[in-house]
Amino acid sequence: MESHSSLVLEKIKVLPNEAGVYQFYNQKGEVIYVGKAKNLFKRVHSYFKANHTEGKTRALVKNIADIKFTVVSSELDALLLENNLIKSYRPRYNILLKDDKTYPWIVVKNEDFPRVFSTRRKVKDGSRYYGPYPNGRVMHTLLQLIRELFTLRTCQLDLSDEKISQGKHKVCLEYHIGKCAAPCVGKQSKVEYAGMLDSIELLLQGKTYALTQSLKKQMLLYAEKYAFESAQNIKEIIEQIEKYQSKSTIVSPTVQEVDVLTFEADETNIYFNYLVVREGAIVHTYTSHVGIGLTEDQSHIFTYVLPQLRMNFESSSKEVLISEKMTSVFPDFIFSSPLRGDKKKLLELSLNNVKHYRLQLRKREMNRVSEHGGMDALIELQQSLNLTDLPQHIECFDNSNLQGTNAVSSCVVFKNGVPSKADYRHFNVKTVVGPDDFSTMKEVVFRRYHRLISEEQSLPQLIIIDGGKGQLSAAMESIHELGISDQVSVFGLAKRMEELFRPNHSQSILLDRRSKGLKLVQHMRDEAHRFGITHHRNKRSKNSFETELASVKGIGEKTWTLLLKEFKSVEKIKALTSEELIKKIGQAKALILFDYFQSNR
Repeated sequence: MESHSSLVLEKIKVLPNEAGVYQFYNQKGEVIYVGKAKNLFKRVHSYFKANHTEGKTRALVKNIADIKFTVVSSELDALLLENNLIKSYRPRYNILLKDDKTYPWIVVKNEDFPRVFSTRRKVKDGSRYYGPYPNGRVMHTLLQLIRELFTLRTCQLDLSDEKISQGKHKVCLEYHIGKCAAPCVGKQSKVEYAGMLDSIELLLQGKTYALTQSLKKQMLLYAEKYAFESAQNIKEIIEQIEKYQSKSTIVSPTVQEVDVLTFEADETNIYFNYLVVREGAIVHTYTSHVGIGLTEDQSHIFTYVLPQLRMNFESSSKEVLISEKMTSVFPDFIFSSPLRGDKKKLLELSLNNVKHYRLQLRKREMNRVSEHGGMDALIELQQSLNLTDLPQHIECFDNSNLQGTNAVSSCVVFKNGVPSKADYRHFNVKTVVGPDDFSTMKEVVFRRYHRLISEEQSLPQLIIIDGGKGQLSAAMESIHELGISDQVSVFGLAKRMEELFRPNHSQSILLDRRSKGLKLVQHMRDEAHRFGITHHRNKRSKNSFETELASVKGIGEKTWTLLLKEFKSVEKIKALTSEELIKKIGQAKALILFDYFQSNR
């Protein structure tokens, strides 16, 4: 906290213990993060007293030059205000929707005899907008159907009553070919035109059932008046609408108006699919991803992304289908998690879209790897690192731990410049106690190549150690102990400047930022981190429910949970003296544990 200005430190001290929204500013006065809190003092204070392991959090805290806050009356108010501020300021450290301003809308223009057309700009002039349409083909198909069914005007003439009465306009080709009813010369009244627009807007809202029912009533009225030609025209419109609806994704007549939101996440992104269902048909589908922001988890997609999607797609449905049970903090809709039936099928369809989207992104990434990898990248690495052999087989190591617990390490393997996932390996650290990256790296490197040697498998030409000189030196201890220092080349990759360090050399190697060799090394490092952190999270989740102490008869969950919270690991508990253990859990339970530890040595 000493590195921050006295202004920031003073503001932290006087923050209230109430719900609210806080904003962090940088030296330029820009909002760099917006967050909500049940207790403003505790939440903001945690940023400055914790030893953050994530680089993104450390970077945020380092750049905080000022703090502002707003106290609100409830958690819901804090949530809504946070959403509004994020959308207004778009802070760099918050979760942000991708591609949320690039899709077109269909507008019913606010003018005499309104036109209907597509646009990418929303203007607050009283016009009505429908969409957005992520799929442009669907939008153009809908516009084409509207043109076929209704005699809308497409000109930009001023059709005020004054201009029409003065005879300022003449009919055009659109009138002669039957595409326009010529309101410009008084051949179509505003009432008739408005009736057409009502039908069009029902169609744009996806309310095809309500539209066809309304048209059928009109058809019967014309028939009763013996206006059979008009009745026939409406019948043809109904047939066209039903034909259009049959091309849509029909869900079920039992599912009328719902939204669907499903998602998957990795360590950096949340991938989601959003469906809007109206009258049994999917009228909108949107798949995208957001970067995971600071201290945000998967549930944040419901508190930030969902309200924004509902606003963008103008959804007012009272039910949102999600895959996991959750209570809605929003008063205008509820969450549902169906286990069977048509709604369950909707969830599966949505989740399938998420999986295909992730696969598509993965394929793009693989294409990028192919572009930046392959033989060119390997040749660049051989030349830049002065390697004797072409590094067709490269391995990269990365460590993961959380405050010294559940330490794991990962090794990813690239062959001929592309990932060889069948050869990826996880290592649960066995001999190291506490957060010791150097000893961890030494252990896993020894285990990896001791096994390859014993199984008479080929060694890599190049080994990348994700870390600085300390991790590199630790890895080299194992390489020398195994006697393979003349068979492999080992380099450490420092994160700050993407520098490569050689053993026993003070000067680093800086590859050209645009080089394919550097991009390949970066991709390996990122892949090792992804692979390791996923395994680490799974292990941490498992260990949060399982512990050796849980199997000791006479030691209940409250007791071993208390011990683990205090001493972090079973090994540290075993190292306690009898006096320390008795003081903590009492003499009877301490004796049970001592007997257990003695019998299991």
